[in-house]
Amino acid sequence: MRGIGCAGQMHGLVALDAEDRVIRPAILWNDARTDTEVDYLNNTVGKDKLSAETANIAFAGFTAPKILWMRNNEPENFARIRRIMLPKDYINYKLTGVHSCDYSDASGMLLLDVKNKRWSNFMCELCGVREEQLPTLYESYDVIGTLTDSAAATLGLPVSVKVVAGAGDNAAAAIGTGTVNDGSCNLSIGTSGTVFISSDSFGVDPNNALHSFAHANGRFHLMGCMLTAAGCNKWFVRDILNAPDYAEERQITDDMLGASGLYFLPYLMGERSPINDTDARGVFAGMMLETTRTQMILAVLEGVAYAIRDSFEVAKSLGLNIKSSMFCGGGAKSPLWRKIFANVLGIELGIPRSEEGPGYGGAMLAMTGCGEFKDVSECAHALVKTREVVRPDPVIAARYEEKYRKFSKIYPSMKDLFKELK
Repeated sequence: MRGIGCAGQMHGLVALDAEDRVIRPAILWNDARTDTEVDYLNNTVGKDKLSAETANIAFAGFTAPKILWMRNNEPENFARIRRIMLPKDYINYKLTGVHSCDYSDASGMLLLDVKNKRWSNFMCELCGVREEQLPTLYESYDVIGTLTDSAAATLGLPVSVKVVAGAGDNAAAAIGTGTVNDGSCNLSIGTSGTVFISSDSFGVDPNNALHSFAHANGRFHLMGCMLTAAGCNKWFVRDILNAPDYAEERQITDDMLGASGLYFLPYLMGERSPINDTDARGVFAGMMLETTRTQMILAVLEGVAYAIRDSFEVAKSLGLNIKSSMFCGGGAKSPLWRKIFANVLGIELGIPRSEEGPGYGGAMLAMTGCGEFKDVSECAHALVKTREVVRPDPVIAARYEEKYRKFSKIYPSMKDLFKELK
């Protein structure tokens, strides 16, 4: 082995003390405790100011609101902070002894000036953080160091093994699916769901419904993220129906797709893109005495696809014409869900030969950093292969077009009510 590349969940706050010991359990990407801090950032500091400084507005999952939450709620712990890291970067620190962060992962902290790829002095001051408390910034394929003696002994590897900065999981998945060209797209359906659109140039959604982040290939991307995607399916099948597996999906036939009047809002943990509403909740709408288990399973699968389409609609409003996308993550293993997504979105979906998108992308970054390829694009074109293409069916797609328009009316009609249900 010559190199290691990490891919990790984004936004999580790992706070270290002066001895590089973890101060408290990490606050993860899906933690919604920061309502007050997000409101302060977006409405007192102001969305325009945040966007000008970081290219993004505040979302509950981002790191800066978590830092403010610690300052407001755990002042003793906050006072002990000497280093702020993200989850994968703490792993890299344990491997190399280097405090590092790549631009793609740093983009989701709300502390980075994404356009200029440097820490924002304004945001650091606002959060009570000094720049020396933040890790050194690197491109994802940059070598940050080699294994320490301790790490090498633990792993049974030579100390000469190089470690690259790595990437946030979504950027790494994009590398692993070959989403590196200008305008190319990757759709990832795991516990959460993301729409990832690669761009050669920096750009910002004027409404900040999509995130504007750095890409692991050294360029940029726009991303929409929903908090519970495959997580909704697992919740309903395993926790509600107590079913041992997803076998009941096989009872769903093509004539059932887009044909039901049953809808599901997949906001089980609030929602990020594009509505940015921590108060939003999951809802079944249109249930009748005749409603069956199978119809409810289908409604969950369709609801996630509709919610992802919401981000596609934002991309369309920006002039982006997405005709195809790569499709990865646990949800992509379901032939039924692949068919639903292709028809709800009305685009072709490419299924990569490797199902390990983020891990594969991390390995590709390590290969690039070790000199196997001249850059990430060359690596992606050499290693990423498509094993299947799923195309929309005109009849099913037409039904979903009508159903999506109705789905789009449910959340706005309930938005104010959600605030009262807290």
